[in-house]
Parts: sequence; structure tokens; C-alpha cells
Amino acid sequence: MTKSHHYRVHSETECQPKERWEKGGFVPRMPASLEQLDLLLLTVAKTRRVQQDGIHFQNHRYMDITLAAFVKEEVLIRYDPADMGEIHVFFQDHFLCRAICAELSDRKVSLKEIEKARSERRKQVRAELSTREAMVNRYVEMHHAPPPVPKTVVAEPAPVEARPRLKRYIND
Repeated sequence: MTKSHHYRVHSETECQPKERWEKGGFVPRMPASLEQLDLLLLTVAKTRRVQQDGIHFQNHRYMDITLAAFVKEEVLIRYDPADMGEIHVFFQDHFLCRAICAELSDRKVSLKEIEKARSERRKQVRAELSTREAMVNRYVEMHHAPPPVPKTVVAEPAPVEARPRLKRYIND
């Protein structure tokens, strides 16, 4: 966009964009409530089914008393990846509640921290499994004799008759 654009008269407003901006009076559309603002700002959205003990998400359980009336219903959850202590729950595009995870509510744990901890734990488990597998293989090699070599049996060819025998009738 060039500077000349700001000084050209606009066909619909019949004034220069720069002049119109400097007049002021521009008021952006604001959401009607804080929940709607949260809906705009918290861009990560997932659908979950409400269970009897709350909403399960990222191996955590989020609860709120309002969720009791929505058991077995599909809800949309929105969350801030930097703060996994609470999620915002929406039912049919209407804000329902803020569900809290009791384990995470006293401190802020980001989604990246949770994923990092999980990947480190997976690496530990894989390392343990590979060392155990090596130990089992060594044990098997030490305590088991090698399997016996199967003997090769040479089959003798069946005797070949010079001429084929014909079946004869008893009367002949």
C-alpha cells in the first residue's frame, strides 16, 4: 500500500482515508461480555463429552457444579495453553462455566510443560525397556543350549518297475 492511497478521496466516504482516521470517533466492536472476549482470545478449541466426574482433557479431570446437568452431552472447550488450570466450557455456542482442574489450580502449568514431561517420561520408559530386553537376550543366550541341528534324511527313490501293471479281470 502506498502513501498516495491515504491522500486519495475514497469513492464511498468522499474523503481521504488519512483525514477520516484523524477525525477520530472510531470505536472498535467490543464483545458484549468477558466470556465472549475469552471466546475470541482463547483460540484452542476441542470438543469433549461431559462424564459423571467432569471433563477429561490432557489426562486431567476438570470439574464444575454446572456440568452435572450436562452429563453425556458434547461440549466445546476452549483453553489457554499457557494456563491449563482451567478450561472454558461452551454448550451450543453459549458459555456454560469455567471448569477447574484441582491438581493444577494452585499453579499454572502450560501445555508445553505437560507435553515435555510426557515425552521425557516416554524416553525413560523406552530406555528401561531396551536395557531389560538386552538383559533377557543375554540370559537366554547363557542358559539355553543352541537348538539341535535337524538331521537331514535322504529318502531313497521308489523302485521303478519296468512296465506298468495292468489290471486284469478274474475271467481272463
